[in-house]
Amino acid sequence: MSTTHEEAAVGPRNAPGADSLGDLIDAHLHMPFPFACNRHVSAATAGVDRWLSTWGLTDEPEQAAMIARTRPAELAAFTSPTVDAGLLQIVADQIAYQFVYDDRAEESGRHEPGRLLPMLSESVGILRDGLPPSTRLGAALTDLHRRVRERCTPAQAARWAWHSREYVHGLLYEAVAQAQPAPPPTGLCTSIRSLIAGVEPFHPLCEAAQDTELDARELHHPVVRRLGRLSADAAVWIPDLYSAVKEQRTGGMINLALACRRAHRCSLPGAVLLAIRRINDTIREFEHLRDEVRPELSPAGLGYVDGMAGWIRGCYHWSRTVPRYADTAAASAAP
Repeated sequence: MSTTHEEAAVGPRNAPGADSLGDLIDAHLHMPFPFACNRHVSAATAGVDRWLSTWGLTDEPEQAAMIARTRPAELAAFTSPTVDAGLLQIVADQIAYQFVYDDRAEESGRHEPGRLLPMLSESVGILRDGLPPSTRLGAALTDLHRRVRERCTPAQAARWAWHSREYVHGLLYEAVAQAQPAPPPTGLCTSIRSLIAGVEPFHPLCEAAQDTELDARELHHPVVRRLGRLSADAAVWIPDLYSAVKEQRTGGMINLALACRRAHRCSLPGAVLLAIRRINDTIREFEHLRDEVRPELSPAGLGYVDGMAGWIRGCYHWSRTVPRYADTAAASAAP
């Protein structure tokens, strides 16, 4: 399979041979980063199952089925192909936790955002103040926080906790938007999507994978900070392409492709192509800025930026094959 694709056109008529929505995405999405998979993926898969069971997060059949369809260890292995087994397990467990947490938040807050407050407040208390947990989800988060502090430097762990709190706050924004009678405009949709992407909490783990800690000059370099934003946006917008069928069926609103459909009043395939155009621009900007800043970075800085690129690549290859988005392979690309 070629990993470099042409720029998105205006409509599916410009994608000859694309029978399904998945084919359409493959034909147009620009993906310059080749597939890679961590060799510890099997151990991480077994580890995720044990960890979720330990904290009771898959006791309900629906949650166990969701994890089976989502394959969090595969996403971890695709995004983080070079990290050691210990760090990969943290990444995989955190991905699994965020999928469970996100599902619980969506279930609780879809019609009454206020019902989310106890759940979100517990998480913020754990991450900010070190408060003891009162629920299974809180106990799992406490364990993740402990392991991150053990593996990361204090500064890296603090950044992890800050980004994780931002993710928690974003879920309340999403619930408020979902509860409104009118869908949010595209700009507000993408703003909320950036909060709930759940990608930026993994950037400090990309730091921790390096042999030495990044210095402040590299970490806060304007270009490196911009690369972090581009990485998070591209990494979450790509799954939006593949989840659009599911989200449309279940009434989801915070999705880039669906936002494009509402704004342009077009078919879903046409909206997917419009979303791909924006994603391609984001990935190409990432490539350009990475090449521009490369001479200024240490080996650790380069590894950190490569870790950001890994999230773009990994989310693409995971989205293409994960059962969670199987509807996309069956959906027609016809306008």
